[in-house]
Amino acid sequence: MGKSAFSVQEKYELILAFNERQTSIQDFCSQYNITDETMKEWIYLYQKYGIDGLNKSGKWKRYSKEVKTAAVLDYLSGNDSLMGIVHKYELSSTSVLRQWINNYNNHRDLIETQRESNSMIKGRSTTLEERLEIVKYCLKNGKNYHQASELFTVSYQQVYQWVKKFEKEGEDGLKDKRGRTKAESELTPEEKFRREMKRLEQENERLRAENAFLKKLEEIERRRLKKRH
Repeated sequence: MGKSAFSVQEKYELILAFNERQTSIQDFCSQYNITDETMKEWIYLYQKYGIDGLNKSGKWKRYSKEVKTAAVLDYLSGNDSLMGIVHKYELSSTSVLRQWINNYNNHRDLIETQRESNSMIKGRSTTLEERLEIVKYCLKNGKNYHQASELFTVSYQQVYQWVKKFEKEGEDGLKDKRGRTKAESELTPEEKFRREMKRLEQENERLRAENAFLKKLEEIERRRLKKRH
């Protein structure tokens, strides 16, 4: 085909051809002038949403600033590949994630964008029992964070973080630990950065106070010597 735009039917036919191919992934994609990443995206969208998924572009969803930041930091921490992060956060494409990463690295705000569903509900306070119920529901339903978010009226990010903590620490990970200082190993990259910035600010303040004190001592010493002469 050798073109940049493909119709839904063409994408579908390419997926069928890809499954029946007798060449390597690289040779197949080169033949149709597409990247391995693009092919994997189409397959993922088809498996996740059916034929309608192939008609979706990078602008069809709406993501909160919190989800964008979480996805970018998750990728930058080296926890997963671009495609792995796309699947984890149910993003529409790797190109969307690449744009967020570029904006983040260039210190641009990750503002909210349009999305079809209403699953980006604002977070709310919950009890331990509620969090446990939500996590169990989400795990039972194939980690469908959006569905759990809408059903229990909590944010996508809350559901994702609770599931992640539950898988790592069990029920103890769902307990409200606000007020307790986190260990270094528990911090996200963003929290580590903030903690380090706070430490540097405190260190600078201490140095300024010390310098001011030394200058005061020097002034007192100069006055004392002046009186002697």
